[in-house]
Amino acid sequence: MKTLCKIIMSCLLISLAASGAFAEEPYRIGAIFAVTGPASWLGEPQKNTVKMLEEQINAAGGINGRKIEVIVEDNVGEEAKTVLAFKKLVDRDKVVAVIGPSRSGSAMAIKPLAERSRVPLIACAAAEAIVKPVNPWVFKTAQNDADAARNIFEKARSLGIERVAIMSSTDAFGTAGRGQLKEIAPAYGISIVADETYGPADTDMTAQLTKIKGTNAQAIINWSIVPAQTTVLRNRAQLGITLPFFQSHGFGNINYARSAGAAADGVLFPQGRILAVDTVAADHPQKAVISQYKKDYEGKYKTDVSAFGGYAWDSLMLVVDAITAVGGDRAKIRDYLENRKNFIGVSGIFNFSPENHVGLGQESFEMLTVKDSNFIVAQ
Repeated sequence: MKTLCKIIMSCLLISLAASGAFAEEPYRIGAIFAVTGPASWLGEPQKNTVKMLEEQINAAGGINGRKIEVIVEDNVGEEAKTVLAFKKLVDRDKVVAVIGPSRSGSAMAIKPLAERSRVPLIACAAAEAIVKPVNPWVFKTAQNDADAARNIFEKARSLGIERVAIMSSTDAFGTAGRGQLKEIAPAYGISIVADETYGPADTDMTAQLTKIKGTNAQAIINWSIVPAQTTVLRNRAQLGITLPFFQSHGFGNINYARSAGAAADGVLFPQGRILAVDTVAADHPQKAVISQYKKDYEGKYKTDVSAFGGYAWDSLMLVVDAITAVGGDRAKIRDYLENRKNFIGVSGIFNFSPENHVGLGQESFEMLTVKDSNFIVAQ
C-alpha cells in the first residue's frame, strides 16, 4: 500500500511539474519612470519600451526558461514618490534590480538607498553626478552631461564661436548641465557672456532672451529636459533672434521639435544614433540594435522612437544580460555589470569598470540638427 501511495504521489508530482504548477517565479525587475506628469515625455516611452521587451523576452522563453516580470512604478517625476517607489519595489516586490528613474533629481534621491539596500540601480537620467563619485550599486545608461557639453563646444568652435549665452532650467538636469557648461567652456577658449535660468514649468522666457539679445553673444546654449525648452525656441523666434542655437541631449524626443515647429529648424544638439538610424553606416556595431528597436517600437506603438526610451532599453537589457550570465542574485548582478565590456546598446557601446559606471564617452554622440521637424545628422 505504501509503495502504491509513493507511486501515485510521484506521478502527481510529475504531472504538476509538467503542467507548470511548480514553475519558477519570474525574475522581478523594478522600474521607476515619470509615466505621467510634466516629465511624461520621458517616462511614457520608457514604460512602453520595457513592457515591449518584457513581452518579447517572455515570448521567446524568458531567461534560460524563466520569465521576467517588469514592475513599473510611476513617480510622476517627483523625488519623494521616487523614494517610496524604490522602497516598495525592494522591500515588498523583492526585485533583483531597479531601472530608472527618468530624471536626474529623482535618481540622486535614491542613490544612497541603492547602496544601503544593496540593490543594483541602473538610472535612465543624464547628470554625471549620478555616477560620479562612483557609488558601487549605481549605474546609468544616459550619456554624461559633461560629454554632451564637450560636443557642443567642439561644434561651436568649428563655427568660429567664442562667446556664448547659456540658459538652463532650474531642475536637477538643468542645474547639473549649467555647472558643466561653466566648468568646461574655458578649455575650449569660449566665454560665457550671459547666464539665464528658468523654472521647468515656466511658460514664457522672453525676459531672459531679451537680456541675451542685448549682449555680444555669438550663440545660445539651452540646457533642459522638459517641454519648457520648446517655449524657449518659440520665444526666440518671436524676438527675431537668429544666433546659432544649441540644445542639450535632453532635446532627444522628436515631439519637442514638432511642438516648436519652424522655430526649431537649425537647432543643433548632441544625441545618440537612435535618432538618425538611416544615416548610420550598415557595418556600424549599433546598426542592427537600433534598427530593430526603432522598427519594433514604432510598429507596436505607432509613434516615433526617442532617445529616452533608448535609455530604458539599455537599462533593462543590461539587467537581462546580467541575469542570463549570473542568475538573480543582486550582488552577482552588480559585480557583472561593473565589469561588462562591449555591450552594444541603443545609446552606445558600453564598457563599464569599477571607476566608470556609465561606460560611454563622447563617441556615443552624433551632432544632430532639426530640418522640417525631423532630426538629421548635422554637416
